[in-house]
Amino acid sequence: MARYVPPHQSKIGQIIDVIVLLVLIVGALRLPLWFDLAGGAKTPAPFNATATWADLGQDTPEKIAAYKALGYDNPDNEALQAIITARYDYTINPVELAIMVIVVVGYFFLIIRFSGSEYKEVIAEKFGDKK
Repeated sequence: MARYVPPHQSKIGQIIDVIVLLVLIVGALRLPLWFDLAGGAKTPAPFNATATWADLGQDTPEKIAAYKALGYDNPDNEALQAIITARYDYTINPVELAIMVIVVVGYFFLIIRFSGSEYKEVIAEKFGDKK
């Protein structure tokens, strides 16, 4: 049986592969930010100038010490209250859900199709074309 020798890819082909992968990775990380889809906590409670640590739900000395270590010494800081009181938005947008389902299912079928054709090519190279 002949030893399998994979096809050779040129250096320019390898460089193009790396560039395409980098573009896809950066796109996958940046698109949610550009379309404002990242982060669920978008609606903080209104600012309360007389809030105490207990009012903000920070009732243990460890929690208070952690915020003080971050530079928030008083609970009447507007930025601190926005961080603590921001609540997650669990609403589901049907359009975004449909887009996600189409992308995931499309990717699945694309991978199955490419894998099947590549598998057939490897079998044909290894054992000859026996259609």
